[in-house]
Amino acid sequence: MLPILKFVPQFKSVLWGGKRIASYKGLPSQGENIGESWELSCVPGHESVVAEGSLKGKNLHEIMLTDAKEILGERLLKRYGTEFPLLIKLIDSADDLSIQVHPDDNLAAKRHHCPGKTEMWVSIAPADGAYLYSGFNRVISAEEYRSRIADNTIVDTLGKHYPQKGDVFFLPAGRVHSIGKGNFVLEIQQSSDITYRIYDYDRRDAQGNARQLHVEESIDAIDFSDTDGAAPSRIKWIENQEEIIADCNYFTTSAMAVKESACMDLDKRDSFTIIASIDGDAQLVDANNEYISLPQGAVALIPASMPRIQILGNCKIITSYIK
Repeated sequence: MLPILKFVPQFKSVLWGGKRIASYKGLPSQGENIGESWELSCVPGHESVVAEGSLKGKNLHEIMLTDAKEILGERLLKRYGTEFPLLIKLIDSADDLSIQVHPDDNLAAKRHHCPGKTEMWVSIAPADGAYLYSGFNRVISAEEYRSRIADNTIVDTLGKHYPQKGDVFFLPAGRVHSIGKGNFVLEIQQSSDITYRIYDYDRRDAQGNARQLHVEESIDAIDFSDTDGAAPSRIKWIENQEEIIADCNYFTTSAMAVKESACMDLDKRDSFTIIASIDGDAQLVDANNEYISLPQGAVALIPASMPRIQILGNCKIITSYIK
């Protein structure tokens, strides 16, 4: 039986990045402008590497080539083969991200030969006044969309939300969105790195060049009537019990407040389970009675072959699997 897997985080320096991810995870500084930490990835060129245990040093792609059935379960093996279907990130925005949208599976397959990108955010530590854009505040046309990008007023058409800790945003492919300055979120998404950048506040680099936009490419991806369901929901933390906070064809995500000890029976799930501790430290005890540390900000991958685990500690966790 494969063990519980923990991976080395991949810190990404970006224009809008901040300094909070390393300190949140209890690690030394990882440099300036760290906007993302890819905690679990099988995106080509960005594969996560096992941090400890008997498989230390192997990357997730290598493990999937030999042990996909153990990781995914028989049901998901038929659906995904040797591709791991989810990508997990921490995001710290010291500045506004671009306004963007992601294609669905059909459009992504046609144009990019990869999956689309449905995702979600869990707000962990928003700064005072931090906001997010999600969906439109009214139905608009493609013609108005083009016009408002040209005259720098596209943000006036977007749903603007001021998140609180524990807010959940679900972002199906086709929903226009952006993370504003001062946000700190956990992102769970399909394993895809396809983004259409719509608007970037007319920012310029040191040479005076604007970042590339994908205005025309995005037209076919956007749901211009997307005004319902874009507002956040709030996590209702239940002691030692998973409470579903997002449920779609690509992931089912739950939240749980662990007090001292919680057991998770995974025997009938027939899916991997991802666990992220977003508030406090924990220990995981696997079916072989092996103990694995799960400090705040860490992510663990529980193979589908693992029938149960126990979580020890006092923390708040987010779990994801595929129904």
